[in-house]
Amino acid sequence: MSPFPRGPFRAIRRYTPDRRPVEIDLSDNTNRWGPHPAALQLIRAAAEEDLIRYPSVYSDGLRAAIARRFGISEDAIVTGCGSDDLLDSVFRAGADAGDRVSYVPPTFVMVEIFAHANGLEPRPVPTAVASDPEALLEGSPAVVYLCRPNNPTGEVAPRSWVERLLEAAGPGGPIVLLDEAYADFADDDFLKEAAASQRLVVLRTFSKAYGLAGLRVGFAVGPVEVVAEIEKARGPYKVGRTAEGAATAAIEDREAWVQGIVSMVRNERGQLVRELEARNLQPLPSGANFLLIPLRGRSASQVTARLRERGVAVRPFPELPGIGDAIRVTIGPSAEIARFLADLDEVLE
Repeated sequence: MSPFPRGPFRAIRRYTPDRRPVEIDLSDNTNRWGPHPAALQLIRAAAEEDLIRYPSVYSDGLRAAIARRFGISEDAIVTGCGSDDLLDSVFRAGADAGDRVSYVPPTFVMVEIFAHANGLEPRPVPTAVASDPEALLEGSPAVVYLCRPNNPTGEVAPRSWVERLLEAAGPGGPIVLLDEAYADFADDDFLKEAAASQRLVVLRTFSKAYGLAGLRVGFAVGPVEVVAEIEKARGPYKVGRTAEGAATAAIEDREAWVQGIVSMVRNERGQLVRELEARNLQPLPSGANFLLIPLRGRSASQVTARLRERGVAVRPFPELPGIGDAIRVTIGPSAEIARFLADLDEVLE
């Protein structure tokens, strides 16, 4: 009889972020201005039938809305219970036990967790080495993961670098999994390229710019034959009826609301950078709705704990490679940022 738990599971640590209630939560990169109004209106009008009936097996209505919004084929789209559900599904569909997953740390924490959960070997490639994208292809990985903009750093890999990676990977190479959870806040994306490609898969979410994190809805775009395999790994009924309806209403609504959110995030992000620099702190350049702030010898855990005592939550990142201790701060309305800065001043004095 095989041991329980199986080998790779012994390496997994349960993901346990601090989710205790707090007055101002700037820890999880959600939309601090609230949910998309079209989605909220649909949820408020939900009927009894929406609760007692199963949802669409593969979210056909939402897939059709996404296809219309971005001008791509429905067959190139698969939905999931958040984009991390699809990350997990790509690993199951695209790699055999023992295969490698390449990525550049620090990045999304669930990559390593899902790799181990699926019996895969995580292969971190140091940033200095990854300046040459072909370094991620060494060791014949089954999947190459890239988060753009990256979480937690906010870095946006140059488009030319991604194009070099795709060219080097080639049509018979690994799946290149491009996580664009924060792409709404950046200047460009690879959605249409993914739909027309042979091995590129792009992940998207409704949790950030659309303000629907509590509904857990995401989607992936990629080659039709690859998406079909991801859909099998994803399984049926992953997106609830109300969640699908809300996400559909949001993506079908005029883009002015989302663009307004993006504009406010960019403005507040620039202002926060200036305020931090005035305090001799150097946040990393970011194309996302958050900033990573290195703490110059201070403890990320201690700073986070002291901010929480004052009613503000941020995310600590101890001992990041090449960075050291840092905190990640979600961009929110000016009043919340002013409160964060005032409390940070007290903590750091």
